[in-house]
Amino acid sequence: MSEPNAPPPLEITNLDIEQDLALEFVHVVEEAAIASARTMGQGDPPKSDQVAVQAMRRAFERVSIDGTIVIGEGERDKAPMRYIGEQVGLKPPPGVQYPKVDIAVDPLEGTNLCATGASNSIVVLAASEPNGLLHAPDCYMEKIIAGPACRGALDLDAPVEENLRIIASCLERDVSDLTIVVLDRPRHAKLIQSIREAGARIRLIHDGDLSAGIAAAIRGVGVDAVMGSGGAPEGVITAAALRCLHGEMLARLVVNTPELEERVAAMGIRDSKRIYTARDLAPGKKIIFAACGVTQGALLNGVRFFGEGCRTHTLVMTRSLNKVRFVDAIHLQRPPGPRGVRLY
Repeated sequence: MSEPNAPPPLEITNLDIEQDLALEFVHVVEEAAIASARTMGQGDPPKSDQVAVQAMRRAFERVSIDGTIVIGEGERDKAPMRYIGEQVGLKPPPGVQYPKVDIAVDPLEGTNLCATGASNSIVVLAASEPNGLLHAPDCYMEKIIAGPACRGALDLDAPVEENLRIIASCLERDVSDLTIVVLDRPRHAKLIQSIREAGARIRLIHDGDLSAGIAAAIRGVGVDAVMGSGGAPEGVITAAALRCLHGEMLARLVVNTPELEERVAAMGIRDSKRIYTARDLAPGKKIIFAACGVTQGALLNGVRFFGEGCRTHTLVMTRSLNKVRFVDAIHLQRPPGPRGVRLY
């Protein structure tokens, strides 16, 4: 019970989510990436996921926020996860309130990739002001993801060949020049056949459609679009990145069981057949997206260990500031030898 004449809590409202917290979230994904990278190639996916979650949780304890996890990864594959509704952030001193932030995380995108030493495993988080990220259920989601040139031009219900023709036209290329990323799953057999019949090239991936979606919005990475169904939580995090990159995304939840219908309704989603844009999935005015490479990838380098510590490569983006930064960091864990720090 508070004192009758006690002053109201001092709320620190002058912190800007994008300007003041971006680097803090870089530290969070770096710590999780370093921890999971130590398990690379050991063939133990649950362990890789678990150490990433634990490292991320510890790192959040040093960030001055009143944070709520609104999207956590792992429910479908029973991996250790950041539970929806979990509170994170530094415990404030008496009489102080930190700014409220909604957070979506994938502590280890591409768990199997890390466990087998394959490329493109990353640690990811997105953050926004409260209600700035859709509280998506952990189900599948149909997606088309492309770069800024395709904004407003695609149709999720159009034939595959029609969307490919539109993408090619927006990029001023032929359909045969396109490279489309698709998750290598039996459910995508018809999609893969349609893309091949249209004449486009396909890059099949085993995991990690989130990193592929980011790559589709960045010129020069070699990905023109992502098609098919993947996780809805990953879709929301991808949408946050695309808001920062001005990319195009259309998506729809795959709700095909009574249990999913009930879960979707319980989360406040009235129309389970709605087609979402990136703005619908991540409507926040202030958005931070941060990703740190765990294993070597097309967009981010993996964690590289050396005698005195390790080196990380992180992407951090903010929406309203229109800034995209790549952070190449050396983490020293013991004093360097007489010849100094090696940058590899």
